[in-house]
Amino acid sequence: MKLRKQNEKVHFWREPLLGDLELLHAKYVTHSFDRHAHEEFAIGVIYSGAQALTYRRSEQLLMPSGSIAAINPAEIHTGYAANVEDGWAYRMLYPAAELLQEVASEVADFRCDIPFFPEPVIFDQGLAHQIFQMHCALENPHTPVIEKETYLFSILSQLILRHADSRPVIPSVSGKQPMIQCIRDYLVANYQRNISLTELSSLTNLSKFHLCRSFQAAMGLPPHAYLNLIRVHRAKRLLKLGIPISQVALDVGFYDQTHFTKRFKAVLGFTPKQYATGTARMY
Repeated sequence: MKLRKQNEKVHFWREPLLGDLELLHAKYVTHSFDRHAHEEFAIGVIYSGAQALTYRRSEQLLMPSGSIAAINPAEIHTGYAANVEDGWAYRMLYPAAELLQEVASEVADFRCDIPFFPEPVIFDQGLAHQIFQMHCALENPHTPVIEKETYLFSILSQLILRHADSRPVIPSVSGKQPMIQCIRDYLVANYQRNISLTELSSLTNLSKFHLCRSFQAAMGLPPHAYLNLIRVHRAKRLLKLGIPISQVALDVGFYDQTHFTKRFKAVLGFTPKQYATGTARMY
């Protein structure tokens, strides 16, 4: 759903691969939200302009560009432009309370209560940038499911660990080497498929959080990045055989040639065409 009003832009959608998670990418100028509350959490980042809001009964707050919104379920609030000429632009997601509770429980490795964020406006530049990147990835319909899941669980776990009122202690990742090898072998054997983080979690009986953390600690990359590395290595072999680049992209599991080229160059520093023709010269 996309709406336009004057300079306002709204893109609202649901992500079926993440349990119909609701997401919003919007710019508002004249729009003003009535006093309301969400059944879910409202989490996001302001990336342009500034939003003003009243929170709970009468508290007046400002969300400038670069700040994070962390609104708990059932908290009454409003929202409007701090400057009516510029408005504000933000990227928001609305995860269910049960999802935040699941993430907190996975981080702690025992059943936790629903997290609570004491401050609705959070200043954490690094995390704000990660939320922005995650949201962009979720807006792209071609982002692989394992990347979307990894992004979401990573962001939510970091938000809980850094800013919730009760922050779980992370257990050690030691003793997971056999499971890490199992995941690695599975990725190598199934690199052409659109593998999910849920699939890997079921394979090893590790929670998604501990799977990603343990795998990165052992391999130096999260599972989705390691999967892309495998695909690039397989692509090199096919390119040497003279197979067309567009066909190689599909054969190794990328959704199109553009995505393949981007990942290939990110790993090797030159494009698949330059590799295939032996002309990787840039100066």
